[in-house]
Amino acid sequence: MTDRVAIFIDGSNLYHALDENCGRMDLDFGAFVAKLTGDRQLFRAYYYNILQDSDRKGHAFQEQQKFLATLYGTPYFEVRLGTSKYRGEVLVEKGVDIMMATDLLQYGWTDKYDVGILVSGDGDFAYAIQTVKNFGKHVEVASFPGNLSYELSQTADVLNILDRGFFDDLWASGRGQRDREEDAEGQLRKRRRRRRPSTGVGQPGAEEAAPVSVN
Repeated sequence: MTDRVAIFIDGSNLYHALDENCGRMDLDFGAFVAKLTGDRQLFRAYYYNILQDSDRKGHAFQEQQKFLATLYGTPYFEVRLGTSKYRGEVLVEKGVDIMMATDLLQYGWTDKYDVGILVSGDGDFAYAIQTVKNFGKHVEVASFPGNLSYELSQTADVLNILDRGFFDDLWASGRGQRDREEDAEGQLRKRRRRRRPSTGVGQPGAEEAAPVSVN
């Protein structure tokens, strides 16, 4: 029987980890979830973050709405948004960790998944993971090593250590370039197949094929 997988993504944690380790954040979440799932059956993926303040951060709010629209359009993908509160000039998340831990526990208890994948390095989730394991579920943690807490590394059944190479084919804005490169390679192969065979080296009428390069 194929394992059922549920994925729980700590949006803020992943955003900052991508920025620090890859220098970009334009992740194709559908492709990301598919890669984590592998050949198993995806039950659902859940994304957690705060809703930007439309009054104090109008531009950030508008950009977030565009980003969230792509997530809402991704199959088997749910978005959970907490609130935020300013303490002076510091923005504090409210309710995000609680929602994420509650879903991890609830869906494990109600047998919605066999394997839970937590995309976060936050050690605050360690006890929730241990509880889910006590239900008989398996839990994987996906994190960059620099963002991975000791507690999570000791509690997870499986560690998926992320690095820059893991995301090479997962960037949303890189797909157009990759498609162009693949098209160019395809054209190169066609041109090579169309070359006329030479009549013999050094013989009258012999033709030497010119090298073909793609810039």
